[in-house]
Amino acid sequence: MFKVATIFAFMKILLCAATEGELSNLREIEVNSQEIDFLVTGIGMVATTYSLTRQFAAAEYDLALQIGLAGSFDPRIKIGGVCRIEEDIFSELGAESGNDFLTLEQMDLPGIATVKNEIDFDSDMLNALPVWRGITVNTVHGNETSIAKIKERLNPQVETMEGAAFLMVCQKEKIPALQLRAISNYVELRNKENWNIALALKNLHDVVFVVLNQLPI
Repeated sequence: MFKVATIFAFMKILLCAATEGELSNLREIEVNSQEIDFLVTGIGMVATTYSLTRQFAAAEYDLALQIGLAGSFDPRIKIGGVCRIEEDIFSELGAESGNDFLTLEQMDLPGIATVKNEIDFDSDMLNALPVWRGITVNTVHGNETSIAKIKERLNPQVETMEGAAFLMVCQKEKIPALQLRAISNYVELRNKENWNIALALKNLHDVVFVVLNQLPI
């Protein structure tokens, strides 16, 4: 577990997101005297892993912060809500055996399927955010059968296409990491009329601005 002193002693931050739209409103912000680099990783686990690994090879960072939108499996979570993801799962990593899903462990294979990111935060804003459990997928769920299966198997609260990859790379590189997500839609039959991307991005950027300004000068 990274301690408070580790997190709040940094001076150089990598702020990344899958798309430019999730970052654009933050590029001109001024935050204390922290040095911030911005990175658009691209969508998905492979693009995120490649972009982060390349970036970390070129520069050293004291904190990596991933932000973005997410879908929620839990109807109690409001659209526009912002959360921290401290446990993220590569939910598709394994094998099908008839109607059953076999994990790497069940197949006696090495590998990382669940990434946990435990940090003690000395921040009122961060500590006030709910901590939700995520899954990272290549194909977002939009089928009633597959949604029911993943809820029964892992009971996730949110899903993204990059989160677990981000946390894993940071963990491997020993870089303190923070994943912040805002809910833009519920995980259901695909219905863009129920989405609210504008609200989710506004709330997310408001939180990120406060968090970054709480960092020491």
